[in-house]
Amino acid sequence: MAAPENEVSRGGGFAVAPGTGTRPGVLVAMPFDRDLIARFRATFPTAKWRRALRRWFVPGTTAEQRVDAWIAREFATLDSHADDKGRDAFAFEPLASRYLETPPDSLVVRTPYSRRVVDLLRGIASAHWDPAIRAWRVPWRGYEDLRAVWPAIEAAAAEAEPAARRARAAGRDPGRESERRRRRHPVPQADPPPLGAPVETREHGVVTFEALDADPLDPAAVATTYPFLRDRGGSFVWGWWRMPTFAELAAVLPAAGPDDPARGWWPPTRDGLDERRRRLRETAHARETRAARRAARETAPDPA
Repeated sequence: MAAPENEVSRGGGFAVAPGTGTRPGVLVAMPFDRDLIARFRATFPTAKWRRALRRWFVPGTTAEQRVDAWIAREFATLDSHADDKGRDAFAFEPLASRYLETPPDSLVVRTPYSRRVVDLLRGIASAHWDPAIRAWRVPWRGYEDLRAVWPAIEAAAAEAEPAARRARAAGRDPGRESERRRRRHPVPQADPPPLGAPVETREHGVVTFEALDADPLDPAAVATTYPFLRDRGGSFVWGWWRMPTFAELAAVLPAAGPDDPARGWWPPTRDGLDERRRRLRETAHARETRAARRAARETAPDPA
């Protein structure tokens, strides 16, 4: 049947609505559970079951406040039970990692900064950032959710370690880094990528080509900077690219895999699209943070 007018959900199957008669009070919906109903009737002995509405009616001018307080206590009890289940699950199948601490009150995730780690932890409903300890707290009730994404968190944290960052920087090819900053990539003159549509490349991920040069490139220069194109044969030209937009990525149907890696570009794969979306979110977040800091500096009062 339809819910009463102005009914408001309290979460977890609980909802409260104003009474429908002249007598002050509220209508209460809750999950069907014998123990829960017994606790409800013990707390509200004057409550009456309204069969037509399939709701309990709690009389009184302060009924809503009293019902909300009871629901909050029930949630606390449920959370405590869920925390106990999480501790039992950890004892049965523990996670051992230098990035995870297990104090009695909650799990603590402490990693080098990684946007990927932040995104994964934000996907856990009960996780939150604790500025006092500069780490993420995950209540024990969220252990199963944390365990499901832990391999990805640990891998992203390891990649964010200072030593790993330095190793990647040392291993970068200066020639390819220069091409990345110029936003150009060699593409086959006879088989260029479509302009204005996202495609995937080995060097730059998913990008959108905007223009192609007409003059062929020196094959030796291409082979030096892009050795994976060496054996393809034929001539290459410079393709000039930009980052795609979220709207462009949303319009792409992912490919199962690279159809011809030696060509230098292929229709985007699901992994490539996910990685580009993640990097675009990181860039947007960094831009917003810089803008907020500039605005804060500009609006800050001059020191006396």
